[in-house]
Amino acid sequence: MPFAQLKDRAIISVSGPDAEHFLQNILTTDLDILAVGEAKPGALLSPQGKILFDFLVSRAGESAFRLECRADISDDFVRRLTLYKLRAKVEIAKADQALVTVAWGRESTASHSDSTAAQSTAVVDRRFPDDHVSRSYGDAAASSDDAAWQAFRIAGGIAESGSDYQLGDAFPHDVLLDETGGVGFKKGCYVGQEVVSRMQHRGTARRRVLIVQAGLPLPAAGTELTVDGRPVGLLGSSAGTTGLAIARIDRVKAALDAGQPIMAGDVPVTMAIPGWAKFSFPQEAVSAEEA
Repeated sequence: MPFAQLKDRAIISVSGPDAEHFLQNILTTDLDILAVGEAKPGALLSPQGKILFDFLVSRAGESAFRLECRADISDDFVRRLTLYKLRAKVEIAKADQALVTVAWGRESTASHSDSTAAQSTAVVDRRFPDDHVSRSYGDAAASSDDAAWQAFRIAGGIAESGSDYQLGDAFPHDVLLDETGGVGFKKGCYVGQEVVSRMQHRGTARRRVLIVQAGLPLPAAGTELTVDGRPVGLLGSSAGTTGLAIARIDRVKAALDAGQPIMAGDVPVTMAIPGWAKFSFPQEAVSAEEA
C-alpha cells in the first residue's frame, strides 16, 4: 500500500470549551456534521469571499480540533485565528513538529495502522469521494512515495493552494470546496459567507478545477491555457502528461463546441471535469464577445 510523508505540512490545534463554536463562526466547513475519524477541507475567507487560508480539519478529542495546513502559511494562520479569538475560551497552538503521512487504496487506514506505532491517529480524507485516502498524525512512515501521491492527487482532481492556485486569488467554488464538503451551505454566518452563498444560489461560478491531459509532458505550473490566443485558465501542478487547471468552463465549452484546440503553452491539451464532480459545462457556451 503506498504511503507518502508530507514534509510541507503543519498542525494547528484549537481546543477549549468554545472551540467548536469559535471555528464554526469563522470557517467555511460545517463542523456540526464533521464526524470523528474524518478530515474535511475548508477555508478561512476574506470578507470578499476569497480564500486566505486552506486546510483540512478533523476532531482531535473532546472540544479539540486539528487544522492541517501548509507549513509556510501556518504562522500567519495562527495570527489570523488569534485575531478572531476575542473572549472565546479557546487555546490556539501550532505543533512543534508535524508528522503527516498520507496513505491511499482500499486498505490504507488498516495497513498504515499496522505499520506504525499505536500513537498514530488516522482520519479519512473526505476530499476523495471515490477512493479511500487516510491521513495519520504523529508517526513517520516506513517509506514515502511522494511522486506517486502527487500523481494520485492530480488524477483525482484535488487542487491545493500553492501548487494549483494562489491564496487570495480564488473563491471556494473555483477549487471545488463546494463539492468536497468544504463549504457548509446550511450553517450560519461565517466570514465571507454572503459572497459564497450568492455564488451558490445564483449559479454564477464559472472558474472550476478541470483535469488536463496531453500527449507530451505538460509545462510548468502557471502556464496560461489559451484558445486561439485568448486565455481560458492557468495550469496548476502536473505529473507527466496529466495536470490540474483552474479554468473558465464557459470558455472551455465554447472551444469544445467549435472544435478549437486548447493549448498549454505550445502543448495541445484536452480538459475534463473530475469524474466525481457534480457540476457540468454550461448548456450555452460563452459568445465570442464575452470570451
